[in-house]
Amino acid sequence: MNHMKLKYKDSHLHYVAVTAIIHRNSKYLITKRSPKEKAFPNMWTVPGGRIDTKDYIDLPKTTPSAWYGAVEEALRREIKEEVNLEISCPRYLIDMTLMRPDGIPVIVLSFYANYKSGKVKLDDDAVDFAWVTAKEAEKYNLIEGIYEEIVMADKIIKGADPKKVKLKPRKYTAL
Repeated sequence: MNHMKLKYKDSHLHYVAVTAIIHRNSKYLITKRSPKEKAFPNMWTVPGGRIDTKDYIDLPKTTPSAWYGAVEEALRREIKEEVNLEISCPRYLIDMTLMRPDGIPVIVLSFYANYKSGKVKLDDDAVDFAWVTAKEAEKYNLIEGIYEEIVMADKIIKGADPKKVKLKPRKYTAL
């Protein structure tokens, strides 16, 4: 069994991130990560980022002890910050976990969403962007799994039953 070194002693601690496969006119937005990124520098991905307590801590609680909707709010904030777009109808696609090179475990919740408005303007996390079809996405150096997620979203958007659409990984060489 592969045991990676955890940065924190408590194995329950994770970063939680959200991503969105944004579609517009049968194309999907992908962005190229900055060379300064800790995980997957210079690779193509979809916009997103980590959930932060600032996404909900200053808002009124939905119930006396909790906030509801913080994940979607974080997703909308990250999309606005990273690519300057507004999205609509975000729907859950799939989750993924990974271990960053610095030993921090990450849970990523992947969504697909409609483009609503805005013109792409990148923040410092990304250095380039493209609107691509699912077929065109295959030609980019995408972080492993992102192409498969785009294919899943494409099938669902084109009418496939979301319950029957599964991730079908391509062949990858071990890192």
